Amino acid sequence: MFQGNYVDGQFLIPSRTDETWTVVSPGDLSDTIGELSASYSDVDKAVDAAKNSFKSWSALSIEERKSYLIKLKEVYQKHKEEIATCISRETGKAYWETLGEAGALAGKIDITINASLSLIEEQAITDALPGVTGRIKYRPRGVLAVLGPFNFPGHLPNGHLVPALLTGNTVVFKPSEMTPFTGQLLARCIHEAGFPKGVFNLVQGGGEVGRRLVKHDYVNGILFTGSYETGLRIKQEIVTHYWKMSALEMGGKNTSIVWDDIDMDRAVYENLFGAFASAGQRCSCTSRIIVHKDRYHEFVDRYHKSAKAIKIGHWKKDVFMGPLINDRSVEKFLRFQEIAKREGAENIMRGKALELDTKGHYVTPSINLVNEHRSDSVYEKEEIFGPNVAIYKSDDLDEAIALANDTSYGLSAAVFSKTRSVYEKVAADLEVGLLNWNRATCGASSKLPFGGFKKSGNGHPSAHFAVYYCTEPVAYLEDEGEFDASKLATGVELK
Repeated sequence: MFQGNYVDGQFLIPSRTDETWTVVSPGDLSDTIGELSASYSDVDKAVDAAKNSFKSWSALSIEERKSYLIKLKEVYQKHKEEIATCISRETGKAYWETLGEAGALAGKIDITINASLSLIEEQAITDALPGVTGRIKYRPRGVLAVLGPFNFPGHLPNGHLVPALLTGNTVVFKPSEMTPFTGQLLARCIHEAGFPKGVFNLVQGGGEVGRRLVKHDYVNGILFTGSYETGLRIKQEIVTHYWKMSALEMGGKNTSIVWDDIDMDRAVYENLFGAFASAGQRCSCTSRIIVHKDRYHEFVDRYHKSAKAIKIGHWKKDVFMGPLINDRSVEKFLRFQEIAKREGAENIMRGKALELDTKGHYVTPSINLVNEHRSDSVYEKEEIFGPNVAIYKSDDLDEAIALANDTSYGLSAAVFSKTRSVYEKVAADLEVGLLNWNRATCGASSKLPFGGFKKSGNGHPSAHFAVYYCTEPVAYLEDEGEFDASKLATGVELK
């Protein structure tokens, strides 16, 4: 049931209606999750609440703020199954996957407290100037806007919320309009954990609500996960708000290099998972696989057979892959089948809409062999955000790396080889923010930074490094010595 926006410690149904929409489960179109409404004026109310609570929240000691987060961890654990079910209904993702996502919410709190906070510990610098002690302290930025994506509607916004709150910021969170009830459930958990009024706020709505939140004069930073196109619009909206920090985690066109000395079982499985997990709706999913020519035919044959055996269906069933998020995503996925064909790709597994007993936005995986790389190819360059993969052949590692780099994105990549020198060569030359050796392109550790180059990010990696963009370093010079009047500047005389 829709509870409204969460502002200043309570849920409020919008007093006026500027937007209305209905959320239907993409895995079962007969499952209407709820009807919602949004009020643009509630953005101002939420930001005001966050602004008014900032001084008292940031004045608490880190130990005091930790206590709230530790309580939130307990609440997350208590509601783990409820959160997983909500995510599965809203996204259609298989329950095994959303149960892992729900479990990661509490894990993020542990990692931030026990590992990430050490990155911003106060530092004392002896003789920063002669006889003067220097200190570096990290201060919270103020009011931070968190804009969440639909594909990981719990884990990814939580990855911003936890470090933002722990470091003393207050927050206004706008979930994706496609997964609003997961956002509402996170707000309920924070309320149950007993956070002070106004420290965390939730506003529901679509693009206009997000735009007003991003442009608000009292918002000090924007923490966003989503598409490149939306990230670009955020940058354009705040071009005159030069003081605002923006941490943008955006798309990917990720490549896996499968070389000749591989464990074939591992290479097939990891790349199957990398391409088709979450129905390909991960920014780190594998879009392209470059296979050494000596293993090419074996790999393609086994990969194709394994892809055809993937179980697809409703999230309550024993399946690997659920649906795409909506009909527009299905249309885009099918359109790219035709684009690939027009540009000369050889389709060996055609992606198509899938009719199941439970009606939803289901599609089959798609595999295309690209025999000649084209730098101007739309299919090879654009992020599809669906279960599609292109496979290439090469026997020259430099050529494979050049092909992998020939994209405007630079998020994630993988290399499969038993030879460390092959891995190190790829690591030295590949233009990505994450590189996995003998593991799929998707799947990352919160104990490491998560961010990409080029169109995939803007230099503010998340995960372990999120505490950096949630704070600002301040330099202090502390002179406790006696004043020496003999060292006055030239031309100065004390009277």
